[in-house]
Amino acid sequence: MNAFQRNESKETLFTFISAGDDPPKGDFPVQKKCPKLCGSNYPLSIAFIVVNEFCERFSYYGMRAVLTLYFLSFFHWDENLSTAVYHAFSALCYFTPVIGAIMADSWLGKYKTIIYLSIVYVVGHLIKSVGAIPSLGNQVVHVILSMVGLFLIALGTGGIKPCVSAFGGDQFEEEHTSERSKFFSIFYLSINAGSLISTFVTPVLRGDVKCFGEDCYALAFGVPAALMVLALGE
Repeated sequence: MNAFQRNESKETLFTFISAGDDPPKGDFPVQKKCPKLCGSNYPLSIAFIVVNEFCERFSYYGMRAVLTLYFLSFFHWDENLSTAVYHAFSALCYFTPVIGAIMADSWLGKYKTIIYLSIVYVVGHLIKSVGAIPSLGNQVVHVILSMVGLFLIALGTGGIKPCVSAFGGDQFEEEHTSERSKFFSIFYLSINAGSLISTFVTPVLRGDVKCFGEDCYALAFGVPAALMVLALGE
């Protein structure tokens, strides 16, 4: 077969369609349009993403706002140990985004990574809340439950960090750059709002509400846990 014959045989692989013909049904799948928010160019899904991020930031910063006090007054640790554990937890929260990015890019994709690590996140909050119930076991049990809970929280909050904002940006079509830009402004507003509100609310729950005859750390950790459950439900 000469070169001309080879080129001709390749051309037979293509089907030419005139302007008036309908394309073959199986070859060109129709892209589904995402539902829009109130008739705008904003996908409906971004409303859930923004609410999810607000609840997640509320849960994280709300728990962290009373964490050092929890170590000092509930575990009766000294300041050096309490500070060291607090900063070790914070450092772990900023290392685990590497794990989340690897999971999203090489294995599960952004959506499944967010879902699975959010479940880990919720479990961590629940374990942390249970560990703050004074009548449940001795101090060793409380420390073990709290450390396991903190590790799972660090894995969850860091793991979803590189995925959520990128996943939100993926919801927009290419031509809607202005809407995408406004989404990121609202998205980061929700982060700051959740962080700010929780920093005021959670210490009030700890100090002004009494349970089991003392400061109610179980409630202070339980409310952020409930917000994270809501975020997962979104």
